[in-house]
Amino acid sequence: MSTELEIQDHGGALKRFRSEPVPAGDMDMLQYLQDVALGVIESTPLQVKAAIAAIQYTHAKKADVGKREQRQEAARKAANGRFHCRTPPLHAVK
Repeated sequence: MSTELEIQDHGGALKRFRSEPVPAGDMDMLQYLQDVALGVIESTPLQVKAAIAAIQYTHAKKADVGKREQRQEAARKAANGRFHCRTPPLHAVK
């Protein structure tokens, strides 16, 4: 990290810490963001924004179940319940 002094209008200066870019290599974006969140890796805000933007192309978000899937699941549960359709008796044919 490098430290720079930023001059203020009212006089004086504030210390600004600028983190240096971290070479990520072949690291998975989800693992990279988890490491940043846990403090294992220090990265720039630009790197974090880029990782968040890139993660949607590698890891899909889990979607909510739609109406059709809910109906199919309810039908599947009903078909295996107490009053399910039984197989017809087999008749011996001569």
